[in-house]
Amino acid sequence: MNEIQEKVERSVRQIRERTDFVPRVALILGSGLGALADEIEAEAVIPYSEIEGFPVSTVAGHTGRFVFGNMGGVPVVIMQGRVHYYEGYAMSDVVMPVRVMRGLGAEILFLTNAAGGISSELEPGNFMMLTDQISSFVPSPLIGENVDAWGTRFPSMDTIYDEELRELLRKTAAECGISLKEGIYVQTTGPNYESPAEVRMYAMLGAHAVGMSTAVEAVAARHMGMRVCGISCITNMAGGTGKAPLSHEEVSAVADRVAPLFRELVRRSIEKMK
Repeated sequence: MNEIQEKVERSVRQIRERTDFVPRVALILGSGLGALADEIEAEAVIPYSEIEGFPVSTVAGHTGRFVFGNMGGVPVVIMQGRVHYYEGYAMSDVVMPVRVMRGLGAEILFLTNAAGGISSELEPGNFMMLTDQISSFVPSPLIGENVDAWGTRFPSMDTIYDEELRELLRKTAAECGISLKEGIYVQTTGPNYESPAEVRMYAMLGAHAVGMSTAVEAVAARHMGMRVCGISCITNMAGGTGKAPLSHEEVSAVADRVAPLFRELVRRSIEKMK
């Protein structure tokens, strides 16, 4: 057993000492969505800091804990706050929570994030369902010795975002009267926002939105056989495409403004994942 696998399995054992709850859906909450974890009746709450060797969120607005409970009859484990590559963690630590949640029994990974809009068809406050991604600007989470128990050495990424789950998100958004855009997401390392020239390059590559998380988590999940879906909250226009310099305060303000609709869309979508 290599060091990464040992860390994951140790975390799973420690969590199992505190709860025997088996989730079906693993939900990672991005900026502005943290309150969703407070809306369910929790079976167990475990701060990351109480799990030996587990990475801890250092970004404002990312509480840093697992919340276990039921959402419309669907057992879920919620990451109330994620860790990012730019916080200084090894990529294996960035995706460690995904691997732990899979180890706890989760079959579906639902990713959410705050992202910058690249496409002219997007504007702050929009929601964009991820149909594909570009992760070439960050290290692959699969670099290093492969753990055969998790997945094959060379996993296919033909359909990272599950087609049936994407259709479920479309139908749910329509039922809620929520406009849901669709597009390709590109992950960068951060923490600096992208330059205007970089945004033009991402657009030429086909990206519709850009952010600092998510893509590597999706790769790790697919490697382990999980079904994946994701939604970005477009909180700003990417560097050089807006009228003013970007700020974290702007991102947080927009995320907070549209959070109630975002939470409704996520919650009602999960309720259909029985």
